[in-house]
Amino acid sequence: MHTLGRLHLITDTRPGRDTLTVVAAALRAGFDTVQVRPEDDMTDREAYDLTVRVLELCRAGGATCLVNDRLHVALAAGADGGHVGADDLPVAAARRILGPDAILGATARNPQAARQAVADGASYLGVGPAFATTTKAGLPDAIGPAGVRAVVQAVDVPVVAIGGVTAARAAELFAVGAHAVAVVSAVNSAVDPGAAAAEFAGLVSP
Repeated sequence: MHTLGRLHLITDTRPGRDTLTVVAAALRAGFDTVQVRPEDDMTDREAYDLTVRVLELCRAGGATCLVNDRLHVALAAGADGGHVGADDLPVAAARRILGPDAILGATARNPQAARQAVADGASYLGVGPAFATTTKAGLPDAIGPAGVRAVVQAVDVPVVAIGGVTAARAAELFAVGAHAVAVVSAVNSAVDPGAAAAEFAGLVSP
């Protein structure tokens, strides 16, 4: 099983985005994990085709590939695991689907939810939104670095901070114990995604 990396790129497949070009640029810059996040209106076939192509890039670059929400797509494509949010399958059910060895992430916002997700089989937690973000509609208020720290202290699995993460803010999140950061807009929406990704890579390079 792949170990969980420290820099997660979450795909942005909205119209006008060149998803695969951004993924390739981020991997070249040093990102070690890609989470394929299919938009709600994407068909399973489209999600599968995208995952297969992202997985090829990840395999070539030695990176981990996860699929958000659609666990059957993760299994069908041969991805390393998946991630479930609050409106997706329960963590215990997701673990049964993926099997004991796959990476399974779960979303949590507070220590109580975090401990339950780990008890149910999550191998890492996506925690946030760390900061205000416009990438996804209907998100709750940001929990800030203090909220991330509270979850880090409550569990013994890696915490991946997500939500409004920029290179400048990522240092704050690593400082409070986040194992990794998950990035959407800061790379996907950058004029030069590779340069934006390299800024993050500079934070975690030895």
